[in-house]
Amino acid sequence: MSFDDDPIKVLLVDDEGLVRSGFRALLDAEDGIEVVGEATNGAQAVEQARAARPDVVLMDIRMPTMDVIEATREIVGTPGLQDVRVLILTTYDTDAYVFEGLQAGASGFLLKDAGPAELLHGIRVVAAGDSLLAPRITRRLISQFTARRAASQTSEKRLAVLTEREKQVVALVGHGMSNDEIGAELFLSPATARTHVSHAMVKLAARDRAQLVVIAYQTGLVTP
Repeated sequence: MSFDDDPIKVLLVDDEGLVRSGFRALLDAEDGIEVVGEATNGAQAVEQARAARPDVVLMDIRMPTMDVIEATREIVGTPGLQDVRVLILTTYDTDAYVFEGLQAGASGFLLKDAGPAELLHGIRVVAAGDSLLAPRITRRLISQFTARRAASQTSEKRLAVLTEREKQVVALVGHGMSNDEIGAELFLSPATARTHVSHAMVKLAARDRAQLVVIAYQTGLVTP
């Protein structure tokens, strides 16, 4: 992750050269963001991530050679790359890959029809360590594909480490709320909400907020 005034280093992964060129032109024109590499498939993405050590890997969901789930798992599982954030672009708002991607360690999903401002915002959000889930994805995809797995989770034991307030906060994270929105909902300051989120992440061994979303659905704190 970038610190202070260091630029956010981005690795672009897409099998279409024209798409990569468009993303590069957009990101190169933006202050505070630097493209440090390009890859055309999942296997190259893993190699480039290990070589360039980017802050964010911007990766298309449809990848040849190695699928996006395996590529994500390989990247975040590489020693020294634990702070690399994977932001996956999808053209499908009913794609089963979303749940698997979050489980594999992706920090966010963004629909490819997002505008330039939304894309730039998304890169900055995940680089800062937060999760990014487009509203349509939060409402439809995660609930659809986690609902099938919720029954098999030992939710009471898993949630026993949390305080009641932390459970409330995790539930609201599962609904896609920001710290500001959680604070307003629970009459807390955004800083206090962030603290509760951080404590819950540590107690539940969640890599980031995206993992908290998965846990919220798995344990039944949020139901479809």
